[in-house]
Amino acid sequence: MKRRNFLKTAFLGTIAGTVGLRAPRLMAGNASAEAADANPAALPDIVAVMGGEPVDLYTRAIAEMGGMKQYVKPGMKVVIKPNIGWDKTPEYAANTNPDLIAAIVRDCRAAGAAEVKVFDHTCDQWKGCYVNSGIQEAVKEAGGEVVMAHEERYFREVSLPMGVRMKKAKIHEAIVDCDVWINVPVLKNHGGAKMTICMKNYLGIVWDRRYMHSNDLQQCIADAATYEKRPVLNIVDAYRIMTQNGPKGRTTDDVQTPKTIFMSKDIVALDTAATQFFNQYKTMTINDASHIVLAEKHRLGTTNLSSLNIKRIRL
Repeated sequence: MKRRNFLKTAFLGTIAGTVGLRAPRLMAGNASAEAADANPAALPDIVAVMGGEPVDLYTRAIAEMGGMKQYVKPGMKVVIKPNIGWDKTPEYAANTNPDLIAAIVRDCRAAGAAEVKVFDHTCDQWKGCYVNSGIQEAVKEAGGEVVMAHEERYFREVSLPMGVRMKKAKIHEAIVDCDVWINVPVLKNHGGAKMTICMKNYLGIVWDRRYMHSNDLQQCIADAATYEKRPVLNIVDAYRIMTQNGPKGRTTDDVQTPKTIFMSKDIVALDTAATQFFNQYKTMTINDASHIVLAEKHRLGTTNLSSLNIKRIRL
């Protein structure tokens, strides 16, 4: 099976032990990461790793993407943006996995980051979200800082000249002030946007969510993603995924456990790949989550996965 077909084939039915993975293991140690470190052009467009715990999945994926030092340089101010929107514990898959976020914070620190901030503009009361998601404690223990986003004073107006429905937005000051930011959504169903992945995660960096929901949400998501400071890396947490009743979920019956992670610099390609992956659990296409197609029209990335170098790994 060719690597580029990984996200378009029956491999997807092998998740969570339902069927044995038939593709060969790709366990080349650190050789590919070392080569990429010397030649960034050699990096894959998308890395997908399955079959491990969150830290193990992340560690292998970031190595294949050249290591965190490709994206974070000494002295940089870094922001990590997970989903922390709901007052739910990790087994409900409403928020990004806290162990994954801790691993990313540690890696940024090891790369020499001067500071690492983590936040979300939450839907539920922010203190409960930060605490019960497990992210607040995980970030602090890893050497990062959680910052608040529950009041408008934390946001600044920016221009979105490429926007169709949104020509301006109020973006969280941590994003505006940082040197680089890393986008780390959990993969889940969403009642309005259809999918929560990388671009939908932008709703957690803007103040203007009510406007977005009432003025063509799909187009507004694509417009928000045109903000000039783009994430240097997108990481999709698919260790647990919420397949229905999103974005908050009701019970753990809404959750599957694929034990997978996806990583890419191309936000459109990664959202496309993650949607195809999700489709094995619940019927979903990029035309349903049309902000993905609209973002391609903004030239933010490609939905044509067959044109990309996709590396798949099973631990």
